[in-house]
Amino acid sequence: VQLQASGGGLVQPGGSLRLSCAASGSIFSINDMGWYRQAPGKQRELVATAGGNTVYADSVKGRFTISRDNAKNTVYLQMNSLEPEDTAVYYCNAGVVTLRGRSLEVWGQGTQVTVSS
Repeated sequence: VQLQASGGGLVQPGGSLRLSCAASGSIFSINDMGWYRQAPGKQRELVATAGGNTVYADSVKGRFTISRDNAKNTVYLQMNSLEPEDTAVYYCNAGVVTLRGRSLEVWGQGTQVTVSS
């Protein structure tokens, strides 16, 4: 099972970006899908998850929106009103049950988001 993330880039403060992450492989079902980020010199932190409940970090509430397309095994993160503090590598994450019945936690490769003027 693999997660492929895309959509990062350079954006000015106040701008928007949309991240996408598609899961592929021997998937039976996906439970939670979400986004984490890691800024230089900092620990990886939760941004948002979507599963039974939708959870956002306090720092992104009202600016970021997570959504899922279950038919495509894809999770999106719409990021608006971006701030320099949002600069980080963004990682997608999924809890997957494989066709063989194994439960896996899978991470994508990360996509860089840079907010700078």
